[in-house]
Amino acid sequence: MSTRALNEAASAAAAPLSLCSREPHVPADRLVAEMVPPPRFDSVRFDTYLPDPNQPSQYEAVKALSGFAESLGGAHASGGGKRRWFSRKAAAPAGPRGVYLDGGYGVGKTHLLASLWHATPAEPALKAFGTFVELTNLVGALGFQQTVRTLSGHRLLCIDEFELDDPGDTVLVSSLLAKLVEAGVALAATSNTLPGKLGEGRFAAADFLREIQGLSAHFRPLRIDGEDYRHRGLPEAPAPHSDRVVTETAYRVSGASLDDFPHLLDHLAKVHPSRYGALTDDLTAVCLTDVGPVPDQSTALRLVVLADRLYDREIPVLASGLPFDKLFSEEMLNGGYRKKYFRAISRLTALARDAKGLVAQ
Repeated sequence: MSTRALNEAASAAAAPLSLCSREPHVPADRLVAEMVPPPRFDSVRFDTYLPDPNQPSQYEAVKALSGFAESLGGAHASGGGKRRWFSRKAAAPAGPRGVYLDGGYGVGKTHLLASLWHATPAEPALKAFGTFVELTNLVGALGFQQTVRTLSGHRLLCIDEFELDDPGDTVLVSSLLAKLVEAGVALAATSNTLPGKLGEGRFAAADFLREIQGLSAHFRPLRIDGEDYRHRGLPEAPAPHSDRVVTETAYRVSGASLDDFPHLLDHLAKVHPSRYGALTDDLTAVCLTDVGPVPDQSTALRLVVLADRLYDREIPVLASGLPFDKLFSEEMLNGGYRKKYFRAISRLTALARDAKGLVAQ
């Protein structure tokens, strides 16, 4: 039976929500206000990070980041409405004004970045946390100079999933971070690529070497080794369900969405990736039918962003069709964005496990 027929058969029940019917507009003030760790990482701390006993770099990263947070505890003045972040007794350390967490997917980099945000002794309004795509969109919404003014008053800027996918972003971010460092803002970032290697395999990075090297100069790299903790010691990913099971679950679970996967991929092209978080507002589960291979790289990169936002917000995903490890072609998995694709597979698989409890027994 087709998904359409199943939907009609369930017409007596309350219709589920649909991602494809949503085209959210996110005002600039919300973009700024939401620059905090997402729900999944709201309560994480350094002492809730569980280092792999076989990976000393994970212990070393916790120690280094704890010290970095303490170094940001300088006094600041409040007279005349101007803030002076570092007193003479707590001067900014020499060298790079930021730390850069480099490692494979699933080693807990976002957990550590959010823990640094929580541990930094400043009011939430004086520290910012966002993904790279959210940061570039903030510039688009506010303009470059207003973004500099808005973030220059912060103690710390945390940038998750730092990637440079095109030359325009390279120049934009290089200029922005240089201005913020000059204003005394400390930086922290995560990525699967060392700062000096950003852009490799994606565009002619050599043509923008000066900008990339300028970015690298702002950070002290911290390498974090290890296996994907999301699947460490866990059973294999659950097999996809039937269209019937997915559809019936969507109608039964309050706040669930139901979409045909190919149509969802088409819809994502109509919504800026920075709005994918708003796209999932108030959802309790995402149900997808007819999951199949992603047709091209642009679509694949949009799906990666959606997977990240669903994972951040702890929204389980129930699907029919192909398993998530078959989403991306061998060419994609061997290309310049391979680490992004493996991260998406890892996170979607974890969300598929979370969805097992939604299925009626």
